[in-house]
Amino acid sequence: MMNEFLQYLQYEKNYSSHTVLSYHTDLLQFCDFLQITAEQFNPETIRSQQIQQWVLSLMNADLSARSLSRKISTLKSFWRFLLRRGYVNQNPTLKIILPKTKKPIPAFFKESEISEVLENPFVPESFEPQRNRLIIDIFYLTGIRLSELINIKDSDIDFAEGTLRVIGKRNKQRIIPIGSSLIKDIERYITLRNGEVDKLESTLFVRQNGKKMYPKMVYNMVHETMSEVSSLHKRSPHVLRHTFATGMLNGGADINAVKELLGHSSLAATQVYTHSSFEELHNIYKQAHPRAK
Repeated sequence: MMNEFLQYLQYEKNYSSHTVLSYHTDLLQFCDFLQITAEQFNPETIRSQQIQQWVLSLMNADLSARSLSRKISTLKSFWRFLLRRGYVNQNPTLKIILPKTKKPIPAFFKESEISEVLENPFVPESFEPQRNRLIIDIFYLTGIRLSELINIKDSDIDFAEGTLRVIGKRNKQRIIPIGSSLIKDIERYITLRNGEVDKLESTLFVRQNGKKMYPKMVYNMVHETMSEVSSLHKRSPHVLRHTFATGMLNGGADINAVKELLGHSSLAATQVYTHSSFEELHNIYKQAHPRAK
């Protein structure tokens, strides 16, 4: 049953391998608590008291509310699956309440820091340096995810219409408008790439050997580049995504439009950026108003 559930997550729900692994780990930890193996696990014998005892043991181990919430969600999802498939007649997770988690305000780069990178006049006019700058530019101007960026193909860019097509989570496609300046930068990069790299793969961004870039490579490049201009603790592609969303909302963009551009499935995921915007306004107020201090 457990393996069937994991296959359902991977192939029917299209969850990432990382997410499926997290679900698997949570279920095995629950089995460990019950002192049984995964093969011995029988969901019909599980009662809510046992789950509550497991949750209590995790709380005593000082597990964060966010991690605890995820583990409880794993069990809830598992039992919903078992009920739909007719493997069980009752759901012992119904009485288990998810702990409230305080979501951290997303970090974002200052506009001046982004400009320092993108307007650097000393970047060599060659393939790799221009590729790296363009990657940061696309992250900042579109808010796409790292997984989406490395899978962009040349054919995903409509140079005439000024749009970029990306495939997001669960294979959902969305079209993102891009400006004429970015279009020109992409065209210049492609010219450099085609002139310097042989045996190209089909993706827009490739390594010097022509093969597709991998996530850790892009992450390290962004981290190193942004470390030169920012003192933020986190300097990742996802912070550039936060920067895009926060900048859009601070600029007066409709939150529903930002939701569509980011590829969020619910508005709640986008609303976290409104807290960033409010925090920025609050700081400006404290600095500017004579009686705010």
